[in-house]
Amino acid sequence: MRFKGSTIFVTGGAGFIGSAVVRHLLRDTHARVVNIDKLTYAANPDSLPGAAQNLNYAFEKQCICDGAGLRRLFEKYQPDAVLNLAAESHVDRSIDGPGEFIQTNIVGTFTLLQETLRHWRTLSPEKREQFRFLHISTDEVFGSLGDDGFFTETTAYAPNSPYSASKASSDHLVRAWRETYELPTLVTNCSNNYGPYHFPEKLIPHMIIKGLASEPLPVYGDGKNIRDWLYVEDHAKALTLVLERGVVGETYNVGGRNERTNLHVVETICDLLDEIAPSAQGPRRNLITFVADRPGHDRRYAIDASKLERELGWNALETFESGIAKTARWFCDNRAWWQAILDRGYQRARIGLG
Repeated sequence: MRFKGSTIFVTGGAGFIGSAVVRHLLRDTHARVVNIDKLTYAANPDSLPGAAQNLNYAFEKQCICDGAGLRRLFEKYQPDAVLNLAAESHVDRSIDGPGEFIQTNIVGTFTLLQETLRHWRTLSPEKREQFRFLHISTDEVFGSLGDDGFFTETTAYAPNSPYSASKASSDHLVRAWRETYELPTLVTNCSNNYGPYHFPEKLIPHMIIKGLASEPLPVYGDGKNIRDWLYVEDHAKALTLVLERGVVGETYNVGGRNERTNLHVVETICDLLDEIAPSAQGPRRNLITFVADRPGHDRRYAIDASKLERELGWNALETFESGIAKTARWFCDNRAWWQAILDRGYQRARIGLG
């Protein structure tokens, strides 16, 4: 019985990837989950249906930049592990307002590391040996690839946006706390996630929602930027596997082996929506509009996840085709979830032009 008797902190557990991790832990393991989230604009408790009634779940509204508040939670719950998913994550927003990214992603990670270290030092030798701090990061810290090659765990960091620079900094802090203080840390770097409960500002949900409304579908630049797409539930399973069996001090790349151009992604969404919810205005591909590119837009990302596959036995279950079909269907069947976000005043106007 996985994680039976263990208490796991999930920071950012009301966000997109964090909520997938919480749902997976509550559904498929015996862990006691404490969701620590300050509930920013991108957080949504509605992404955790039924969690509040689960006896293995607790929610704490808490910012990871607040050391005293974190200390209170460590003392209250005495966790056996921390999964750090709390982060500002939208590249366009980081271009317009980098300060918040520096604060949450760098200062917040530092504060969380300090309070984790304080807690870890109070534990018995046996508990110290079992404790884990897993930091969840992104492939964007590696910068941009050419036409060939893949990011590996030894790829040099070369972040090109305020977002990726802030995440790169947080990765280095986690490594340093391991090397300097012997805190048992691990890091994962993932490719682009997608799936149910994805906040509407990101490419795939943005295009699905606009496509359902028969609005223009804005594609940055020439649409040939390439991303490696990872279904969020596959990612959640990978993270719990790393937490359970990963080697302290190691980094693991998580990718779906699903490279697609942004234009291909949008065209696929158009075709799926035409099938699921046909429009009287004709094929949705006619709605595609090319717009000014994002400043510093990395051309290609691609993850080599063979270390995770080989050493821990993980494999992505969803292909891009199966995952995107599930995602499009979910957004069509769960309009109330994303309509509530729009009704709260979320603005879909273009940002991030610098």
